Amino acid sequence: MPDREVELLAAALRQDSADLNLYAKVLSANLADSLPPGAVRVKRRRSVAERVAGREGSVAELDVALGEQRLSLRMDRGRVAGEICHEVRGIVLSRRHVGLDEWIDALAQSLAHAAASNARAREAVERFLG
Repeated sequence: MPDREVELLAAALRQDSADLNLYAKVLSANLADSLPPGAVRVKRRRSVAERVAGREGSVAELDVALGEQRLSLRMDRGRVAGEICHEVRGIVLSRRHVGLDEWIDALAQSLAHAAASNARAREAVERFLG
């Protein structure tokens, strides 16, 4: 995928990132629907009221595994913490803590790389590029 398309994908992924709760909810749903099973893991935080009402709660952590890269995004009281791990057969070889912009850029690059060989990842890229 050309660099220009990766930049467009990163821009599309940044859309609506001002409201972190909404951003995490939409991003996790889109990725979970588009990527292969097991590639996206979402942990949610539910209040008592949300449990009683049967709502799924807010996204507390989003974990995306594409190839040898695992990207984690944690939300806590309006703050976000990104982490990029290089992982081989379940063993983490390196770990970097990053800001939201760098995390989104890494996700865009990983999606673009996965799209070259995986139809479901290609669908995810096409969905974000609209």
